[in-house]
Amino acid sequence: MKTPFTKMHGAGNDFVMIDDRALVFPWQDYLRMAALATRRLGIGCEGIILIQPSTRADFRMRFLNPDGTEVELCGNGARCSAAFAHRLGAAGRAMTMETQAGLIDAEITETGIKVWMPEPAGRRYDLAVEVDGRLFEGHALTVGVPHLVVPVPDLPALDVARFGSLLRQHPTFAPHGVNVDFVKHTAVNRLHMRTYERGVEAESGACGTGAVAAAIVAIERGTSTLPLTITTSSGFELQVDGDWRTRKCTGMTLTGPVKTVFEGVVDLDALSIDDAAK
Repeated sequence: MKTPFTKMHGAGNDFVMIDDRALVFPWQDYLRMAALATRRLGIGCEGIILIQPSTRADFRMRFLNPDGTEVELCGNGARCSAAFAHRLGAAGRAMTMETQAGLIDAEITETGIKVWMPEPAGRRYDLAVEVDGRLFEGHALTVGVPHLVVPVPDLPALDVARFGSLLRQHPTFAPHGVNVDFVKHTAVNRLHMRTYERGVEAESGACGTGAVAAAIVAIERGTSTLPLTITTSSGFELQVDGDWRTRKCTGMTLTGPVKTVFEGVVDLDALSIDDAAK
């Protein structure tokens, strides 16, 4: 099966974008999806995104992790979906997309692609979690997907792969695990972030839901003010804004760059699902 695709990135998060409005793409074949997402064996990406029909919104965004599993939401993926759907003619400049995390509004603006994020839930502040003999103090909350925000004194020197993996799988966050966002404040309205992403099982180039989670923690803990600029590990900047007049963040938005990198056709039958399973 030969399928056209578009490769895009949102602030360093890279995705394979598929127009599946005809509902023929075999997204439930998770081994083949994993092969498609595997670098050097397939196209390579941090997520596969399908644009599908919706009876509730302009379109549906279906997001698959690199291991082929479906996840509720990806912030930068939603921003890429907005740009891609608009280019396909599936939506105007202002749009609503259906996701597993609910309906998400988005807008194509002069400064980037803006999305309105789900309301934060499940806040658990001031957690102390020990892994491999090191104690981390962090804050857990869900912004479509679960996050643990961990302030650290030396972000560049941190072994994100090692400690991110251990925290992601810690029993505190069982059974589904958590995305781990290590953050360092550099100014009252600016912070840097590195994320170990669940499903990617590695450090990602950026994380949109993680940027919003980190901003919410910073605002509600009184260490930052809105709007907040977050620099990703890939060097791009994301802007987070919203309302916190009640001392709780609501109506949070995520704005940043989106870029089309290349287009092509992939032969799904040629992908090695045996290699993806290893």
